Order: sequence, then structure tokens, then C-alpha cells
Amino acid sequence: MAIAETMTNVRERSRPMTREEKKVIMASSAGTIFEWYDFYLYGALAAIIGAQFFTAFPENTRNVFALLAFAAGFIVRPFGALVFGMLGDMIGRKYTFLMTIVIMGVSTFLVGVLPNYESIGVAAPIILIALRMAQGLALGGEYGGAAIYVAEHAPANQRGYFTAFIQTTATLGLLLSLIVILSVQGYVNGAYPDVALMKDGVAVLMADGSPTMVKAFNAWGWRVPFIGSIFLLMVSLYIRLQMNESPAFKKMKEEGRTSKAPLSEAFGNWKNGKIAVIALLGLVAGQAVVWYTGQFYALFFMQNVIKIDSFTANVMVAWSLILGTGGFLFFGSLSDRIGRKPIILAGCLLAAATFLPVFGFLTKTANPAIYAAHQTPVSVKVAAEDCSFQFNPTGTVKFTSSCDIAKAQLARTSVNYETVEGAAPGTLAMVKVGETEIQSYDAGKLTGDDLKKAKATFDGSLNAALKKAGYPLVPADNTTIVKAQNFVDIFTTQKMTVILILTYLVLLVTMVYGPIAAMLVEMFPTRIRYSGLSLPYHIGNGWFGGLMPATAFAISAQTGNIYSGLWYAIVIAVMTVVIGTLFVPGGTHKKDIFAGDSAK
Repeated sequence: MAIAETMTNVRERSRPMTREEKKVIMASSAGTIFEWYDFYLYGALAAIIGAQFFTAFPENTRNVFALLAFAAGFIVRPFGALVFGMLGDMIGRKYTFLMTIVIMGVSTFLVGVLPNYESIGVAAPIILIALRMAQGLALGGEYGGAAIYVAEHAPANQRGYFTAFIQTTATLGLLLSLIVILSVQGYVNGAYPDVALMKDGVAVLMADGSPTMVKAFNAWGWRVPFIGSIFLLMVSLYIRLQMNESPAFKKMKEEGRTSKAPLSEAFGNWKNGKIAVIALLGLVAGQAVVWYTGQFYALFFMQNVIKIDSFTANVMVAWSLILGTGGFLFFGSLSDRIGRKPIILAGCLLAAATFLPVFGFLTKTANPAIYAAHQTPVSVKVAAEDCSFQFNPTGTVKFTSSCDIAKAQLARTSVNYETVEGAAPGTLAMVKVGETEIQSYDAGKLTGDDLKKAKATFDGSLNAALKKAGYPLVPADNTTIVKAQNFVDIFTTQKMTVILILTYLVLLVTMVYGPIAAMLVEMFPTRIRYSGLSLPYHIGNGWFGGLMPATAFAISAQTGNIYSGLWYAIVIAVMTVVIGTLFVPGGTHKKDIFAGDSAK
């Protein structure tokens, strides 16, 4: 079929896609699933990897540092969008696909064989973050090409539906990573003995003198999914090599209309540059925070805040993805009929209105003991100058004041507390749990046995008061917490309710994410589409979305409320609703994306 005839058919037809065209769509989607799988392995195993590579840092700092290493892959995504977007507009979609998948696959494999902190010291976290950045660069070039490739093959009246298959790839990649992790975790922990925890080449001992033991999966089994990804790389390369170049790009190249400087053309003038700004603030930023709150922060919240074990949390999230993923196709198809803009903005508005009560209900359902304990008022009365901001990703700051010590201990036990300033300067912080008051201590003014005695007295008194208030400080004491024994152990009221709560969050994700690819494709002209689309998408998802878990965790730790970090997502979602309503064009689903050579 001639190029001109192909373009006419793509532009005008309303018939179903041919078998060959569907093959192109599915091949593009399948390769993208594998690339997202590689990227999200780290997110799902962030806590375990943090213990392997950031062991020199305190527990709270290690959690934040692990999240920042995850976010490093997102921070560099816009730079990958610039580099590969330019190449995609200059040399074509297919060869750009091949480069991104190789970089992603090799980086993921190397994470699996990288020695940990115990083996090579500070070089371990540095190399880890460098590999995460390489993954982010690759992913920055992946999404725009996949979305454009599919949109430029799809029937004009079904762009939302067919690009929604690309939107499912991120969630399916996450689901695939969770299934692989759960399978490997179950096998390794069942077939291999626990391993002694080592520090500086010596086993870490417990109070009774016996070695501290960790599960085999936490010690070394986590590497298996990363190393095994080399097989997915080979499959993905095979798939990408079978793909043909987009007919739109072929036609444009034959006519000599390809851009020689796509970056300056896309962002160097206000006519095209304003489209990127509007797309970022009026669509992508809100979509991003809803996406990462509904999936990644929900998983992190369950594991690290309300203390659900990793296996159970992964099982619950995996089932919610299975139940909710069809929403991408539903809302993508719906956007072909009523438009993209109203669905995306409605999803942002619903998320902003419901995130706080939904996460509260998640806590109440999944860990009723902690939820009930939160009803007991806890406060920390402090002198304002005694308190520091507890965000310490480098691990170089030592928090020794009585205020910092009190807050750190409360954060470790997921206590909701209020900070009451007004104590006289030099006064030690006073924690009040119900009617019980416990005085903190200043570690900077004590040494030796005096410091050990002060710590033991404070910790013992505080833990006794928290236990009296109902806080389950020992996991074995918390018989009400949700727990799955295996992947299909979900048929109780508590477990099904948790899954339905998470499925609601996934459906919000599908509302904002399902139509976004078609919407972005329709906003930019063909000659700069790859560059123009990729940058706002990856700034939104890489910076606004990717930093959401770390930012929310830090906000919650600082304020003393486990839900306060959600305000980050809520504020950005509301901003997107306002800007999107005022400035994002409507009716793009009716646009001919091949007409002319400039954005309308």
C-alpha cells in the first residue's frame, strides 16, 4: 500500500484496525510493558534494597534515601525525553525504541549483580543511583515514542481506545514485577534458610547474644528478578526489531519535512512552547500525582506507615491492579466519544476530594489497632528552637535534641501527634500520651552510661504509654492486621475491603491516565510531536509524580500526621483542574492529527 493511501486511510476511516495494524499496536505495547517492569522492580523492592545499600544510615533516613534513589530515575526522565525525543523526530521512532530498551535492560541487570554497601562501601549507593538514572533516561525516551507510534496507526475515531493499551503498560509492568517478586519471594524463603545479618564483616547480635537473622529473599533473593530481566530484554529486542517505522514519519521524511532542530522548534518559540506549559500544568502534573499516589504511595503507605508486611501489601496491590486495569481501556474509549479533557480533570477532582478519607479508611480496615490507637491524643511540647527539620537523605546530620529524639521515636511507631510550641528555652521536650507524660532527653549533653540510661528510661516509658494507648509495638501482638498467607488468600471481609479500597485508587488512576496519551498526541504537530509531547509528560510524571512518595513521607514525618503528605497530591491535582479548565483546549478527539504542520 502506498504511503499516501495509508495516510488517507488512517486519517479518514472508521473501520476496525486490520490484523497487521493490531500486531503493530500489541508489539509496541508488549515491549513497553517489559520496560516498565524493569523500572518498577526497584519501586516494589525499595525497602529491601535500602537495607542492602544504605545500611550506614539510620532507619528513617534509609527509607527516605531509598525513595530518593527510586526518584532519581524520575528526576532525569525529562533529560531522556529531550535526547530521545530529538532523535525520534530526526531519525524515527523505531531506532529510538531499540536504544531505550537496551539501556533499560542492561541497567536493570546490573542492579541485580551490584555488590552491596557491606561489600564495597559508599560506592554501592553511588553506582545504584547512577544505574537508576540510566533507567530514567531510557524511560524518558520510551513513552512518547510508544504513544505516538500507536496514535499514528490508530483509526481516527479510536485513538483514545488504542493508545489506552499503551497506558496499561505501566500498570501491567508493575503487576508483572509484583507477581515475579511474590513468586520468587515465596520460593526462596521456602527453599533456603535464613541468613545472619552482617555489619563490617561481623554478625549482628541480638540482646541474648544470638545472631540477627533475615529471610533469604531479603539477603540475596531480591536480586533474582533483576538478573532474570535479561531474558525480557532479549524478548523485547526481538519484538522491537519486527516493528516498522510509523507511516506518518515515513511520509514526512520522504517529503523532506522532518525537523532539523526539533528542540528549538518545539520549545524555542511561544507558539509551540505554550502548548507544552499548558499540557504540563493543566493535564500532566495532576495526572502524575494521582497516578503515583494511587499505586506507588499506596504501596509504600501500607508497608512503611501502617506496618503491613511486604508480602501482604504486594498481594493486595496486585489484586487491585488486576481488577482495575480494564479502566484504562474503558476511559480511553469513553474519551473517543465525549473528549479527553473532562475525564482527566474529573479524575483529578475526585482524587483531591477523596484521598484523605480513603487513606484513613485504608488504615482503619487494614490495621484497626493502629487506627484505634490514633484516637488517643499524643502531643510533644517543645521549645521551638529545639526542633530540626527531620528530612536527612544524606545521613550526615545527627539529631540529638530532645525534640528531635521524641519526634523520631514517635515516627518509628507510626504515631499521630501534635507539636505544641511554647516551652521555655532550654526545656526538655515533653511527650504526652493520653494523660501520661514522658520527658525526653538531650543526647548532645550526655555521654557514656548517662546517655544509655536516659535512652533506656525514655524508650521504656514511651513504649509502655503507647502500648497502653493501644499501639501494637510488637507485630505478633497485632492480631487484627490484614495478612495474606498466599496470593489467593483474599476471601475474607477485611482483605476484600482493602482490595476494593485500592481498586478505587486504581480506577482514579485509569481516569487520568487512560486518555492522556491521545490528548498529548493531539496537542502537538507531527514534525515535533516526539519532542513536544515527551518533555511535559516526563517533567510531570518524573518530577511532580516521581517525587511524590519521598515528599509525602517527609511532610508526614515533619508534621506528625501520617496523612498530611497527601496534601502535596491534593494541591497539585486542584491546580491542574483550575488551569486545565481555563486553558486546555477541548474537542481534540475530533482533530485530524495529520492535517497541516503546525499545532492548532
